[in-house]
Amino acid sequence: MRRMNRDKSRPLYMIGAVAEMLDMHPQTLRAYDRKGILSPKRSAGNTRLYSEEDVEKLRFILTLSRDLGVNLAGIEVIMRMRSELEKALHQIALMKELFEKYTGQNIEDVMGEGLVKVDITSIVQTK
Repeated sequence: MRRMNRDKSRPLYMIGAVAEMLDMHPQTLRAYDRKGILSPKRSAGNTRLYSEEDVEKLRFILTLSRDLGVNLAGIEVIMRMRSELEKALHQIALMKELFEKYTGQNIEDVMGEGLVKVDITSIVQTK
């Protein structure tokens, strides 16, 4: 039997289920929401609903806090930078697609020709 591709952004889990799944307190999840670290969707009754994508992000956050000792402020910065990186990578992919569509050329082939190797020591100023 073939498994259907599921939409990982679809809200599925209530806060209690996520807290139990990840062995964390619901208040911690609420704090992450208040700080804007992770903002789950809301139901019509204003209940927080978490998607599989949200759970994956929470696992990453837990790795930062539990395993690496990153504090809440650090987690905020890392998650914001991660979001900006994802946006930038998406924009790069779109530009690559447009370049290849309008030029008919593979961008890697074109870029490979234009790159010049430079000795890094000639760029870095030394005392």
